[in-house]
Amino acid sequence: MSSPAKTEPLGAVRERVLATLRQEIIAGRLRPGDRLVERELAERFGVSRVPVREAIRALVAEGFVLFETPRRTVVRRLSPTDVRELFELREALEVYAAGLAASRATPEALAELRELLDRAAEATRAGDAEAITDINTRFHDRIRALAGNSLLISVMEPVDGRLRWLTRQNEEWPQLLTEHRELYEAIASGDPDRARAHALRHVQANYRSTVRHLFGDPSGPATA
Repeated sequence: MSSPAKTEPLGAVRERVLATLRQEIIAGRLRPGDRLVERELAERFGVSRVPVREAIRALVAEGFVLFETPRRTVVRRLSPTDVRELFELREALEVYAAGLAASRATPEALAELRELLDRAAEATRAGDAEAITDINTRFHDRIRALAGNSLLISVMEPVDGRLRWLTRQNEEWPQLLTEHRELYEAIASGDPDRARAHALRHVQANYRSTVRHLFGDPSGPATA
């Protein structure tokens, strides 16, 4: 006699729905202004509306979606202010992380960064936007890890998803790859000042590319 199938815990269902919707927003399959309807999503995932409702609330808290009215939820449209503030935070923290990484990176850790750059080059040649976004995110995650500061990572965590979303908006991929290679070389040099300078230029260039893509405005950040 076969045992009854185990029911997936509600929390696990919520996390599965949340992770899928978050990734679809980051990858651009759900676009700004697209509506999230509980009933339709519950049918799509084959779940009740409760975990869907909870996942949507989590996406609101993370800054991906908003309630236009009590009965209408849509993917958020990023404003110029949203983008500027996120990049100001990224500039402050990633420049700091790059300096620490330059002083603390081991040969093994640098080899991991080189491997990510090789994979990014392959994805860039193939024009694979989703792979490029994933690899570039992991590249920056690895730099933060090399910094060896757990508080830095915890501060970045609440906005990390939105930063990945912004990274996906920059489609100047060959230039992005060049900047990452230069950042790697600066970190590998062991010179914190050089690493911070390259990280600053990279973040500011990425900001300008993102703004051009979203708003057609080439102006730089307030801190540039």
